[in-house]
Amino acid sequence: MSFRSFSLAAAAATTLAVSFATTLPALAADLTISDAYARSAGAFAKTGAAYFQVSNQSGTADRLIEVRSDVAKLAQLHSVLNLENGVVGMRHLKEGLVVPAGGSAVLKRGGTHVMFMGLASGFEQGQVISVTLVFENAGEIDVDIAVDLLRKPGEAGMNMDGMNMNGMEMGTTSASDPG
Repeated sequence: MSFRSFSLAAAAATTLAVSFATTLPALAADLTISDAYARSAGAFAKTGAAYFQVSNQSGTADRLIEVRSDVAKLAQLHSVLNLENGVVGMRHLKEGLVVPAGGSAVLKRGGTHVMFMGLASGFEQGQVISVTLVFENAGEIDVDIAVDLLRKPGEAGMNMDGMNMNGMEMGTTSASDPG
């Protein structure tokens, strides 16, 4: 193998590793963070959100008590409230989020989520944001979360729309849903 071929192969492997790094679960002690993605409503958005699943394989419940990230002035756990007459609101979960022993907690659109307030700029498709999740028992877990503006509510896993996988063109999806 020539040096040029080796360099190209190494560059391709590095690109592939970076592309899929955000799709792998983050692990710490008995907790696993999986299916994480983030979004904001547009390039000039001042708020954004992150969603993921926390699985607890231990025999003891844990609690997500804090979220930190440099992408915003403030990051908090929020829950969506359905108020009267179709009005929707949000509240800060000051007490944190319980992850039951042997169970999981799902942060999803229209429900519990991480809220980023005071973004310097809106998120861009494919951007990776670093987030630190602080748990009462497990401590800190650093997670790199990919921005996926194309994912529709309820979709799981990496959105592959618009990607070219070995010459197989995938269709594109509009990002009409900002939330």
